[in-house]
Amino acid sequence: MLGDAIAEARTSADRQKGLLKHQGLEQGEGLWIVPCEGIHTFFMKFAIDVVYIDRKKRIRKLVRQIGPWRISFCLPAHSVLELPTGTIDQTKSDLGDQLEFEAA
Repeated sequence: MLGDAIAEARTSADRQKGLLKHQGLEQGEGLWIVPCEGIHTFFMKFAIDVVYIDRKKRIRKLVRQIGPWRISFCLPAHSVLELPTGTIDQTKSDLGDQLEFEAA
């Protein structure tokens, strides 16, 4: 499980705000940005793991511990999960993994 407290950012305003006002993420927390093919970490105060997901909810790209002031893209992606650092390795997530989302 990648997380059990994943917020969604589906509106333009929510996508623009992202995690900018956060001081960090606890295990299980994260942000699912839909739609999204790329992210930036300008003005962020902490590093994150990033999981790019296609329309079929398969993992297309993994970025570990991307720090502040960085840019990352994955053009085949339809959405992005921003997660606490270490989540990708702890969950043994890999390219092609099929994700499942369920409402809390």
